[in-house]
Amino acid sequence: MNAPSSNSGSSSGPNPEQEPGLDPGTAEELEQERAREAGPAVDGAVDTESRLAKALQQTMTSPLTVSAGAVLLAVIAGSIMIAFTNEGVKEASTYFFARPGDTVVALGQAIGGAYSALFRGSVVNLQAPDFVTAIRPLTETLSYATPLIAAGLGVALAFRAGLFNIGGQGQMLVAAAAAGWVGFGVSGVPFPLHLLMALVAGIAAGALWAGLAGLLKARTGAHEVIVTIMLNYVAFYLISYFLATPGLLQAPGSANPKTPPTPESAQLPRLLGDQFNLTWGFVLALLAVVGVWWLLNRSSTGFVFRAVGENPRAARVAGIDTGRATVSSMLVAGGLVGLAGASQVLGGVTTGFGSDIDAGIGFDAITVALLGGSSPWGVLAAGILFGAFKAGGTTMQAAEGVPSDIVLVVQSLIVLFIAAPPLVRAIFRLPDPNRRRAAKKTKATRNRKEAAA
Repeated sequence: MNAPSSNSGSSSGPNPEQEPGLDPGTAEELEQERAREAGPAVDGAVDTESRLAKALQQTMTSPLTVSAGAVLLAVIAGSIMIAFTNEGVKEASTYFFARPGDTVVALGQAIGGAYSALFRGSVVNLQAPDFVTAIRPLTETLSYATPLIAAGLGVALAFRAGLFNIGGQGQMLVAAAAAGWVGFGVSGVPFPLHLLMALVAGIAAGALWAGLAGLLKARTGAHEVIVTIMLNYVAFYLISYFLATPGLLQAPGSANPKTPPTPESAQLPRLLGDQFNLTWGFVLALLAVVGVWWLLNRSSTGFVFRAVGENPRAARVAGIDTGRATVSSMLVAGGLVGLAGASQVLGGVTTGFGSDIDAGIGFDAITVALLGGSSPWGVLAAGILFGAFKAGGTTMQAAEGVPSDIVLVVQSLIVLFIAAPPLVRAIFRLPDPNRRRAAKKTKATRNRKEAAA
């Protein structure tokens, strides 16, 4: 009776579970081996398809995709405003029903001309007679982007640590004052050392000014948004007083609230020669991007910052000193914004500066950090984009008669759309990552309940 059963068990059947002569482990191995022999190409195709679907899902739910959508929507809105303010479009629209083609042509000329002027003034001038003139717009974009990148890194790092550093204006002002005072107040120091002293003074001043807000947050629980905004006013009026007082920051023999020029020994040298305004401050900004990336992703200090930013209570339970992390993160953030202020004085405005030396960069840095997703490389790209807006806005106004305020409106709309990611996702039909995570969490909870039952 056993022989037929044994022969039956040794025969190759279609399903190993139907072979009583094999133990469960051997049967499972045999089934896997047959599956590999039967369809490796199908398994590979399914695996490749699942990987592509996963990559597409991650791309569609990425914050950078939402930021790109926000920029696109802002550009479209700017195009509509350009069309409404263009005289040619207004004139052609008066007889639209008689000759609609004229209105379409006028729209194309107005919008295309405006953005081509933006490109010509911020990237490359293809109409230039020589190479130097052709690439000068790109160097101007990078010049405008230099302080935006540094200040944006300071705001982004604070965001990653769970803090809102709204005090970029004040930190830039005190940094500019410190760097400028060392620049024109210290004499007899050779070029590299004098420049280094001024940079260190500016970075340290910005770090201390932001560290004050972090200390108040850690010790008293004061909200950093309120503290940093109030410190902006304190810094503005304090620097205004220094600029109006002889013997402090005011230029000797002058009644204007302006500092003396920065001596050459404390100036950032030109990166590409005297024919371009781009200085080595841009290289310092790039080094700051790499440094912040390493700090956040490769160092234990950056891990502490991110842990406190994600969940302060969990970080406290894990033994992290959240108060110390708050102060440290604000010190580093303020130092980065201080680098922006110092680069303005030592490279951007070397003929003497007033209380408007920040040029709105302290608040633009918030937009740059938001657009960059609080990522160092994202901040770099966002800073260059906003530098292009600033560099090309003048060309738009001069060449096409487009109001320069439209560029500011586009920047404001970028902030608006970034602040409303559900709106951007709804317009472009992007999936919501929070909904997907909630669905996975609900499914996992249901599976646990079924397993317990």
